[in-house]
Amino acid sequence: MPNIKIFSGSSHQDLSQKIADRLGLELGKVVTKKFSNQETCVEIGESVRGEDVYIVQSGCGEINDNLMELLIMINACKIASASRVTAVIPCFPYARQDKKDKGFFDIPVDNLYAEPAVLKWIRENISEWKNCTIVSPDAGGAKRVTSIADRLNVDFALIHKERKKANEVDRMVLVGDVKDRVAILVDDMADTCGTICHAADKLLSAGATRVYAILTHGIFSGPAISRINNACFEAVVVTNTIPQEDKMKHCSKIQVIDISMILAEAIRRTHNGESVSYLFSHVPL
Repeated sequence: MPNIKIFSGSSHQDLSQKIADRLGLELGKVVTKKFSNQETCVEIGESVRGEDVYIVQSGCGEINDNLMELLIMINACKIASASRVTAVIPCFPYARQDKKDKGFFDIPVDNLYAEPAVLKWIRENISEWKNCTIVSPDAGGAKRVTSIADRLNVDFALIHKERKKANEVDRMVLVGDVKDRVAILVDDMADTCGTICHAADKLLSAGATRVYAILTHGIFSGPAISRINNACFEAVVVTNTIPQEDKMKHCSKIQVIDISMILAEAIRRTHNGESVSYLFSHVPL
C-alpha cells in the first residue's frame, strides 16, 4: 500500500510485526531509549512526510512509560509533517469501568471488538459448543454474554456477587442453568483472576461438565497464574492484545487468539477510507 507507514512502540513488538506482515509492509525504523534522568526519547529513523502513519502501542507492561512513549511518537511524526497519525491501541490503558465511552475524545475513534474471533474459536475448539452455556462472572457483563449466546443460539447465565464490603465477595449466586453442559465464562479482562476462579468453582459445583474462560485482555498480575493453575479450567483463552509468551511458560491452560488480522484489516480499511463496521461481525480471512 502506498503512502503508509507502521511503527511499533516497545510494548508489544511481536503483535506489531504480525500486523505489518499481514499488510505486506516493513515496520518503520524507530529507536526508543531513556535519558539518564529516565525521560523517554524517541527517534523516528525514516521520513514520514506526507505519509499515513499508524503507531501500534498496547496499554500493558510499564503502562505509564508506554503511554508517554506513544504520545512522544505521535508528536514526532506530526512535527515531521506526516499527513495523518493514527494510534492503534490493542489494550486501551486507564479504561477500567469503561471510562473510554464517556466522551473524552474530540477525534474520530473506532472501537474494535474481539467477539467475532471469540465465536470462531468456540466453534472450532469446543466440540460440544451447541450444548454450552455462556456465563458472565458478574452482572456488568450481561450484555456481552447475551450477544455471544444469541449468535451461537445457546443459553446464557450470570453470576451475581453479594458483597459484605468493597472488594470482598461474600458469596456468588448463579442465575441460570449449567447442569450437564459446558460452561464458557466470558469477560473483558482478567487481572488477579480471583473472580473468574471463584466463578469456575461455582459452575462446577452447579453441575457443569467442563469450564472454559475466554477473556479479551489477559493482564494476569499478582497471584493470577497460580490461581489459574489451581482452578478447574479446561483452558483460559485470551487475545494477544497483551504479550502472553512468559505467562504461557508457567501455565499450560492459557491459550491465545491472534487478533493481528483484525487490527491489520482495520488499518487497511481506515487507510482506504472504507467502513470498519464490517469487523464488528466478521473475522478477516
